[in-house]
Amino acid sequence: MSKGNLDELFIDKNIVSKIQNKLPKLFQIAEIESSRAGKISMEVGSLREKIIGGLLIHRFGEKNVDTNIPTTEPEVDIRVGSRELSIKTITGNGRIKAVWTVDAESSKNFIKSYKPRCDILLIQTWWGQKRDSIFLITAETQKEIFKLLGCDKYFNMPKAGTNPRGVEFSKEAIEKMLHHKKTLKISINWVKENIKYDVYKRWVDVWDEE
Repeated sequence: MSKGNLDELFIDKNIVSKIQNKLPKLFQIAEIESSRAGKISMEVGSLREKIIGGLLIHRFGEKNVDTNIPTTEPEVDIRVGSRELSIKTITGNGRIKAVWTVDAESSKNFIKSYKPRCDILLIQTWWGQKRDSIFLITAETQKEIFKLLGCDKYFNMPKAGTNPRGVEFSKEAIEKMLHHKKTLKISINWVKENIKYDVYKRWVDVWDEE
């Protein structure tokens, strides 16, 4: 069992095939679980993150994956071996937060002291399309692009008098990250299945137990 070489997710044919086959269904279930009156809530992000966490534990073993990260860590979501990882999931070309913050002042403080410190595992959902969808962007790649663009072009800077609830990467920064020669990627065919899934069943089953 590997101790945490994240590159394996992208170069091991067996695990790549498993990801390609299972991820669309799992993300579809996440959308069903987080839907209210036909609309998908922000809860879907947390569910997607747990799905990816489950993948990492499946591949690298529970001993080698630390999901118990304090909420005081602004960027790190999971540690795999010694590598700190930020998991980001979006639909299509949605905006990508570098960090969530509570107010505009916190956003400014984050930007002032920012230095890329952890790898990013980005998952883009493209329903009805087959596209490169999973990307491993190393901290080194982020540092290179941050130095190239500078702070003002690396982030969408918060507007005065607004509360953006976080700091977003700029479109240019994301494009350079995704197309960097060292960024690993997996193509996914995002096909929705006809799933009959009862979001209450597991809870009803527990209540039905004697």
